Amino acid sequence: MEGSPERKSLRNFLLDKRDNTSFDLMKIASDKIQKKLRKVYAFKNAQKIGAYYPIGSEIMTQDIIQELISEGKDVFLPKVIGDKMEFRKIEDFSSLEKGNFDIMEPKDDCPVDNNLDVILVPTVGISQSGVRLGYGYGFYDKFLAENKTVTISLTLEKQIIKNIPKLEHDIIIDWIATEDRIFQTQK
Repeated sequence: MEGSPERKSLRNFLLDKRDNTSFDLMKIASDKIQKKLRKVYAFKNAQKIGAYYPIGSEIMTQDIIQELISEGKDVFLPKVIGDKMEFRKIEDFSSLEKGNFDIMEPKDDCPVDNNLDVILVPTVGISQSGVRLGYGYGFYDKFLAENKTVTISLTLEKQIIKNIPKLEHDIIIDWIATEDRIFQTQK
């Protein structure tokens, strides 16, 4: 699901840009995003929240996940099964193990529930209108095409770009949260 050569080139450019962000700046940005999420009604009032465990230079979600669990929210992380993705409930970080692509994902005994109130979506790049560029595997697009829910992209301000060529299967993201602002896209 790589898409066009233009998207591949854009993905590589944006990953390089994000990878060059220092750990300290990423931690600061992640903390700011965590505070901004509390202002989104759909997130604040959600009981069943899909999140992700970060890899590489993704926004650090560990504190967000810990805070949600502490608040008694139901937290679900994705697990890749074949060419599909499903969300499984975790109790804490001990519910995770290294899975596909060396990503921490829920263990097999964690209960599956794909009917979530909101999902935090990892993002390589995104346009203001909510066209998201991921890693090119299409797991989130396939999942979101079958499971309608509110989506929030967690990304750095510098990963928002003017235009991303939209493919037919791309699902438009509802909200974008960066270290500087949080806003709803014009779906």
